[in-house]
Amino acid sequence: MAKKLILLLTIVCATGIWQDVYAQDPQFTQFYANPLYLNPAFAGTARCPRICMNYRNQWPNLSGTYVTYSASYDQHIDAISGGLGLIVTQDDQARGTLKSTQASIVYSYLLPVTREFSIKAGLQAGFFQKSLDRTKLNFGDMIDARRGFVWNTNEIIPAQTKTNLDFSAGLLGYSKRYFVGFAAHHITQPDEGLQGPSKLPLKITGHAGAIIPLEKGNESFISPNVLFQQQQNFTQLNLGLYFVKGNFVGGLWYRNSDAFIVLIGVQTDHLKVGYSYDVTVSKLASNTAGSHEVSLQIQFECRPKKKKYRTISCPSF
Repeated sequence: MAKKLILLLTIVCATGIWQDVYAQDPQFTQFYANPLYLNPAFAGTARCPRICMNYRNQWPNLSGTYVTYSASYDQHIDAISGGLGLIVTQDDQARGTLKSTQASIVYSYLLPVTREFSIKAGLQAGFFQKSLDRTKLNFGDMIDARRGFVWNTNEIIPAQTKTNLDFSAGLLGYSKRYFVGFAAHHITQPDEGLQGPSKLPLKITGHAGAIIPLEKGNESFISPNVLFQQQQNFTQLNLGLYFVKGNFVGGLWYRNSDAFIVLIGVQTDHLKVGYSYDVTVSKLASNTAGSHEVSLQIQFECRPKKKKYRTISCPSF
């Protein structure tokens, strides 16, 4: 089925049946487990050094058609009054046919507004490369009726790589009981086109949540959350709830009219592991088999605080 899909998309693009083809950025269901990807202002919010790694396999019935990886590092640094981070993301479509890789550095400035409320403002500068493996493309004029794909194509193959710079920014406000954030990615709308100019559309993200303790000491609490994203004509609304009891984390989410999301996780002071499954409820349900996602966070120790620092109490997944 994957080969048929790749062939169909290739023929459609090559023959010009569609003048423009659009898609949104790769998404992660466990967006708080990939904080720098969600909002640059999250850099340094854990204060001590933190490593986050994420893997997403979307629509596994299509045999590896959409697989996304991400890894990031961030920490707070007193000398620069904020957080510093690095994030690398790779999106692999059709087993390497089309790959997008981005590496970015992130800085966030911490502003304590009151004794209970703080603001972080983040800036992100990145470099991305989009690459096309022409050896994995098949066209109609390559087919021999008896022997299959044996001929060279006369189709005009687009450029195989495209590189450019990309810039993003974000804001985050938080206290012990609630948090709200806003991010704007691809502010300069860089050109990513392999076959003529094609701007990467601006992506707007808004997210908010609260912590509601169920017992003293915050050993058990629930956290209702909302996430909204818009990129060109694509909109996404996630509504959900986390439940935390000691080291156990559970979550249930609903995304647009597309999927229900189930999440389970285990967390300690230094390690957090989460798994989520997107149960597709749209017409694609019988063909895609949903989406799988795994996250791993490693929290390191750091030097004792020289001054009071307020970390954000938001969900880990």
